[in-house]
Amino acid sequence: MNLPSDQQAQALDESLLHAQRLKSLWKLVTQRDLREDQRFHAMLRLASQAMNMELAVLGEFSSLYTLRYVYDTLNLAEEGAVLSIEDTLCQHVQQSREPLFVEDLRQHPLFQSHHLVVQAGLYVYAGIPVWAGEEVQAVLAFMRREPLRGGFNEADIAYMELVAGWMGYHLSQSQQRQLLEKYAMTDQLTGMLNRRAAESRLEQEMARAKRHGEGFALAMLDLDFFKAVNDRYGHAVGDAVLRAVAQRILAGLREDDWVARWGGEEFLVFLRSADVREAVFVIERLSAGVKQAPIATTAGDIRMTLSAGIGMPDKADFDFRLAVEVADACLYQAKANGRDRVEARGGAGVLWPAQVIKRALQDGQVVMATQVIVDLASGRTVADEALARVRLPDGSLLAAGEFIEAAEGLGLMPQIDRIVSRLSMARCADNLRGGGVGQEFAHFVNLSPQFLARRDLVEEMLGNAMNFCQTCGVEFGPVKPVVFEITERQFLRNLDTLEADLKPLLDFGFRLALDDFGSGYSSFLYLARLPISFLKIEGWLVANIRKERKIAAIVESLAGFARREGIITIAECIEDAETARILRDMGVDQGQGWYFGRPEVELDC
Repeated sequence: MNLPSDQQAQALDESLLHAQRLKSLWKLVTQRDLREDQRFHAMLRLASQAMNMELAVLGEFSSLYTLRYVYDTLNLAEEGAVLSIEDTLCQHVQQSREPLFVEDLRQHPLFQSHHLVVQAGLYVYAGIPVWAGEEVQAVLAFMRREPLRGGFNEADIAYMELVAGWMGYHLSQSQQRQLLEKYAMTDQLTGMLNRRAAESRLEQEMARAKRHGEGFALAMLDLDFFKAVNDRYGHAVGDAVLRAVAQRILAGLREDDWVARWGGEEFLVFLRSADVREAVFVIERLSAGVKQAPIATTAGDIRMTLSAGIGMPDKADFDFRLAVEVADACLYQAKANGRDRVEARGGAGVLWPAQVIKRALQDGQVVMATQVIVDLASGRTVADEALARVRLPDGSLLAAGEFIEAAEGLGLMPQIDRIVSRLSMARCADNLRGGGVGQEFAHFVNLSPQFLARRDLVEEMLGNAMNFCQTCGVEFGPVKPVVFEITERQFLRNLDTLEADLKPLLDFGFRLALDDFGSGYSSFLYLARLPISFLKIEGWLVANIRKERKIAAIVESLAGFARREGIITIAECIEDAETARILRDMGVDQGQGWYFGRPEVELDC
């Protein structure tokens, strides 16, 4: 059938227009110098202009709808915005997986009340599913406010579906590239970075550290006797053990740290802004997490430990490999020294690690020092405080301030408290037997929340106390000479639990002191709830009473409050006679510090 000449001309024009659109599209998709985002933006712009549309969106679906790429002359859509699926016009296309073309949204039952129609005034909609592989990952949508003259013809529909097809192809290719990159940079067994990815990231970390003047540490971790697991149980069980260990390591990292599987059963840990002590503390915690419980496998429960070496890059280093070599050397040393340990070294040589605390506990090198406490009015020594010390291999002593924080983090404080409390009670019994002091002489001992929570250790200590009381030759009343100190710096979340933990000690006749009063926010809560007999005023307050009028007023008020409540006050860190005099005049009862005597370790300790 022959068409009239005007229809023939229109058909020819449409054919030429369609051919021109296809040519422009082909030129764009074959252009090699475009980035992925540039290509998608260019395709949206080209297709919108070719279709005489005002708004075009490539929206991706997951649990939500993301406007991944947008071409918008109406200022209605923000690229990157995330919406609920119910708020979109495209949900029906995604659900049906079929294209949808609506020439008048106001008359369509699904869309006539939608806010984009009612409020934004959209009139025309075309939505085409975008297939990436076997799934509809996105919807390509075209919209405009004015009616579309002539509606959608077959050429228009074919063109939009072709654009959607090209976009799906590029999305699929992009996904494949990302997947391949992930596989290339990820250890498939553990899900961690692999060695290649770790080396690349270490280059970036090294450059960043140089720019910002920041330090970092590298730790090399190796599972002890892992080969025996593989040989005995097979590689399937060995893989299960590696996966479980990897999860425990990941769970113990600080927020900005990261870990990679370096190879075999070796892991490399990057510790941002960590000095050697912080690094040892973190790695010791990871080690404790690995061995705290057996790993359940098809062959039964398997217990694992790890050895670790820590390397610190020198400021002059321009290559992370030097720190890796140091960490590797320390790891070898840790294995040579018996495994299940941490060794650390920096540019200045071997540095003290937290491992020395464990060694001291094993070798009986946690000892007790005592410092006198005097009555400020009379100058008479009325008490002493037991302080933990660690004796190093060279005979020198490590003060509590240098290891207590690490010991708390490693869960070693109960063992330290157990030793020091026993030594202090033995000293008390010896002094009473010898007649050097009377029952009124107090012996102060620090107890950590971790110790108090251990009922077995508390019961053991009470048993020791009964034995010492029976051997010292003194008939005690309801009050015993030992005073246990707790500190408000140790954040105790549950005061009810603390009261329950303290009750057996208080029932026995031990008294309670609140240490470091004024160092935190919980002081008065403790005073209100606990039967405090002694209040030890924080050393910082004492050091500043002569410099700050307000601080002096605070200390004087504390002394007055304590006196009214029948609580004995003890000022810490007194270093000179004038400070002692001022505190005495303020009404503080007792004092402690270098002015009266430094901590001393008995030779037979």
